[in-house]
Amino acid sequence: MTTTIILNDPPYGTERSYNGLRLAATLIRRPEQEVRIFLIGDAAACAKRGQRVPTGYYNIESMLQIVARHGGIIGVCGSCMDARGITDEDLAVQTHRSTMDELADWVQGASQVLVF
Repeated sequence: MTTTIILNDPPYGTERSYNGLRLAATLIRRPEQEVRIFLIGDAAACAKRGQRVPTGYYNIESMLQIVARHGGIIGVCGSCMDARGITDEDLAVQTHRSTMDELADWVQGASQVLVF
C-alpha cells in the first residue's frame, strides 16, 4: 500500500506538519507500506537543513530523516522553494527538489492521499 502525504504548513507555529510526520513515521514501519511526503507552500521550510530547536522540542528535520531512513521518499515543491529562497544546497539529506508533475504521479499511484 502506498500513502502520499501532502504537508502545507510551516515546520513550527502549528502542529499540522508535526502530526503529519508522526503519522508518516508510524505508517512507514508497517509491513508492505510505502510513504511519500510532498512538502508544498510553507511546508517547504520543513526540509531546511540544520534546524536547531530548544531542548525538549520536536525537530521536523529529524522527523523527516526517520521517515527517509525507513524508505520514505520526500519531495519539496521547487516553486515553493524558490519563493522562499531555499536552494537545493539548503535541503536536508534525503529530501529532493520536486515538481507538480511528480506529485501528480504520486497521487495517481497512491492507495490513499492525506493532506495536512
